[in-house]
Amino acid sequence: MTVSTAPAEDLTLEEAGALAPLVDPADAAARVSDGALLVDVRSEAGRARTGAIPGATVVDRYDVDADFDLTSSLRLAPVVSLDTPIVVVCGSVRGSGPVAAALREKGFTNVVHVEGGAAAWKDAGLPIDEPADPAAWTTGPGASA
Repeated sequence: MTVSTAPAEDLTLEEAGALAPLVDPADAAARVSDGALLVDVRSEAGRARTGAIPGATVVDRYDVDADFDLTSSLRLAPVVSLDTPIVVVCGSVRGSGPVAAALREKGFTNVVHVEGGAAAWKDAGLPIDEPADPAAWTTGPGASA
């Protein structure tokens, strides 16, 4: 069975959150500070609307297999083993949950995703670039998944 990396719009927030270990933004930031790879799977439009997270590696959710293939020279450079610590963020857990679950299915052992997504990251006072139009900032379950 292969886990889909597509947004889990048919799941409740609770169900999507349960797809992989869920951490609050402060825990996620601490993991990143300790060396975890922060992976932002929001769309380009989502990041433009809500702001980019400085230092995050942007990954297209549909390229997860290639970007995290340990046998490929084209994989993301920080991905060196199945123990690589990874924090996934999206607009909501409906977006990050499927990606985190797919990485765990691939054998990655240290993968979590951020409860509340990018909006919670911002609300926690963590660094995020303001969008081009700050009035466009949207939050909630459907925001930029």
